[in-house]
Amino acid sequence: MPVQSRILIVDDDPDIRNVLTLLLSKSYSVSEAVDGAAAVEYIKSNPDTDLVIMDVMMPGMDGIEACTKLRKYSNAPVLFLTAKSAEDDRISAYNSGGDDFLSKPFSQAELLAKVSSLLRRYTEYRGKPEEVVEIGNLVVDFGSHSVKLSGEELDLTDKEHSILEYMLKNRGVTLNAKEIYEAVWEEVYLPGSGSTVMVHILNLRRKIEDDPSNPKILRTVWGKGYQID
Repeated sequence: MPVQSRILIVDDDPDIRNVLTLLLSKSYSVSEAVDGAAAVEYIKSNPDTDLVIMDVMMPGMDGIEACTKLRKYSNAPVLFLTAKSAEDDRISAYNSGGDDFLSKPFSQAELLAKVSSLLRRYTEYRGKPEEVVEIGNLVVDFGSHSVKLSGEELDLTDKEHSILEYMLKNRGVTLNAKEIYEAVWEEVYLPGSGSTVMVHILNLRRKIEDDPSNPKILRTVWGKGYQID
């Protein structure tokens, strides 16, 4: 029997935790944390967790801060849940290292689709045969899911890994935001999707470039998109 993917649900509302556990425990191994601080402690002890589903608005340590802290211990994708739908909330979630975003109330089908997509991409990366790509001081090893800059290990989110791999597979090709979004998020490109791609590109540059303000690896081709030579 295949090993079930491990999901951590983080929400201060016990009713939300119960509903999510009920929906997901049929197919996955589910654990719960009552707030951000508990989530970080859980990930410290269970870095092999495959997915974190986390509310943004929680007392004490909120989801944004918790995501930033748990990135020290895990690159597992983080799916944020929030009652808010404003774009700046999405940007804050992505800047903290989050991978996707689901606004409350959400349908069971939408939740399960996002969970399946995030887990599939994460497990695909870990199961790939070894492949190492070097660009200047940057070394990308897709087999071990690691990226190093000048010998220092970088902490990339699952979406950042996905963008980097997609760009590397299309080296020399200028890719627009629509192409990147639909390949990485596996969803239909919507009017706000361009800003999502832009935020992730900026975050990725901060990590892989020696000088993010003057990128040498992941370049912008003005009016067309992004390119890795």
